[in-house]
Amino acid sequence: MKNVRRTGLRALIIAVLIGPVLLGVAQTLSAAFGWLPALGERTIGLAPWRTLLDQPGLATSVQLTLWTGISATVIGFALAFGLVASLHGRAMGRSLMPWLAPFLAAPHAAIAIGLAFVLAPSGWLLRLLAAPLDLTHPPAWALVGDPLGIGLILGLLVKEVPFLALIMTASLSHLPVRRWLIQARSLGYTPAATWLRVVLPMMWPQIRLPTLIVLSYALSNVDMALILGPANPPVLAVTVLRAYTAPELSSLLTAGAGAALQAIGVLITFAGVWAFERLIGVIGRTRLRRGRRGRLSGVALGLAQALNPILLGMASAAIAALAVWSVTWRWSWPKPLPEQLSMAAWQQPGDSWIGPLGHSLLFAGVTTALALMLAIAWLETEQRRGASLLAGILYLPLLLPQIGFLPGLQFGFLQLGIGPGLLAVGWAHLLFVFPYVLLVLVGPWRGYDPLLSRQAASLGAGPLRRLFRVKLPVLLAPVLAAGAIGVAVSIAQYLPTLIMGGGRINTLTTEAVSLASGADRRITAVYAILQMLIPVAAYGIAIIAPMLRGRRHRLLREPRYATGD
Repeated sequence: MKNVRRTGLRALIIAVLIGPVLLGVAQTLSAAFGWLPALGERTIGLAPWRTLLDQPGLATSVQLTLWTGISATVIGFALAFGLVASLHGRAMGRSLMPWLAPFLAAPHAAIAIGLAFVLAPSGWLLRLLAAPLDLTHPPAWALVGDPLGIGLILGLLVKEVPFLALIMTASLSHLPVRRWLIQARSLGYTPAATWLRVVLPMMWPQIRLPTLIVLSYALSNVDMALILGPANPPVLAVTVLRAYTAPELSSLLTAGAGAALQAIGVLITFAGVWAFERLIGVIGRTRLRRGRRGRLSGVALGLAQALNPILLGMASAAIAALAVWSVTWRWSWPKPLPEQLSMAAWQQPGDSWIGPLGHSLLFAGVTTALALMLAIAWLETEQRRGASLLAGILYLPLLLPQIGFLPGLQFGFLQLGIGPGLLAVGWAHLLFVFPYVLLVLVGPWRGYDPLLSRQAASLGAGPLRRLFRVKLPVLLAPVLAAGAIGVAVSIAQYLPTLIMGGGRINTLTTEAVSLASGADRRITAVYAILQMLIPVAAYGIAIIAPMLRGRRHRLLREPRYATGD
């Protein structure tokens, strides 16, 4: 009976989290081939694809998508690997989360807005360079919205490098890296060659899934592309969104074809990663058999390490620019600093940001709490019954492009009687929050010493008491870290809120992205700062609470000696 209940629980979790994704994919594919009964379209054919292919600039949009997505992922992976290799064995490297927390917590839209404030023609960077370069007016060129997508690549790097570095650091904790470095040095290999030829191949299976998730997002992001990416033509995901939000109902079929094309592009790049992995394995084994020591490895790794301070400095400048613009009253060109400060921008919105702030807090709190409960329930049943092949399907929402199934999911929800509103948006948020929470918890949960629970059981503790009184206190730090990441993921959701809310549900993210298109920089900065403060607070709790709990336990264990004459 217990086994039946556990199997039923796991089936329920898959149905709640993967069922909507499959429903959305099915609806999107049917629309891509002309079948959309809600609009009276019941003719299956290739007409939507012909309309899509006839759109001007489509080939450029696809090229931009592949160029920006693949470049950002490859460069981000190299920079993250260089950062982890340079800090390995140091005190800072053993705990990267406090150092990377501000960049991990900052939502994509907030970082993009901050970078736009720095890199725009009248941005902070050119203001600082105006006097040395004798600039009397902002230049005509810019990295924001440039045709090559350089600004978009920089924005993606700022978010991808900290995430990949944290994942790599966690994977290295399970590998004997120090022993490998000593053994390789005795064979004549440099430390850089050892990292590239020994550590990276052993680490890759553990970080393959997060890397594919990063690649999928880089190829299909919308919020950062709207702020930093080219506008005419834009990347493919923005093209699909424009077709989806066009006033003509027939454009929904074209949007379905575009969404399917986006998904096909992501799957092709995944296949390319698989083929490249095999090719690198063959080349690497051949070079090792020939005794090559890889003297150029140090140059490649050193370059990656040297670029990290520049990237993190740019990310810091983006966050600082948001803070400065939110309290700026007057800042004329080419002054390097504001001429007059004021809190008017914080007071001017009045009640306008209270509604979006309340929605953001509601979705972040509810979806993160549900994701934690579902992830713990999944891991508890998995630990008792062994790892399941079905576990991989839980990451499907992160591997598929959002624009590839969210429009179809909205149609599916409408057919089920779930209209645009809080339930639809919250459910869509949960689809993306849960996989990230599970990704953070799965390693610590499987590394938990079961002897502790067996000892508690021998003292008469039941399953729930063992979970709440033994396991969860031991795993408090990773649970809080997973919760912080869940809050950050929910706050950052732009496309699920926009599509599943039908434009009626406003959050800080949707407002910040809409304001970034040309509104007052001061008001935009206020929304971006508010958007960033919630995840930062969650990360702060995740970092400080375990430290305070450990300090309290140390104080309780310290012996107290009575004093007297």
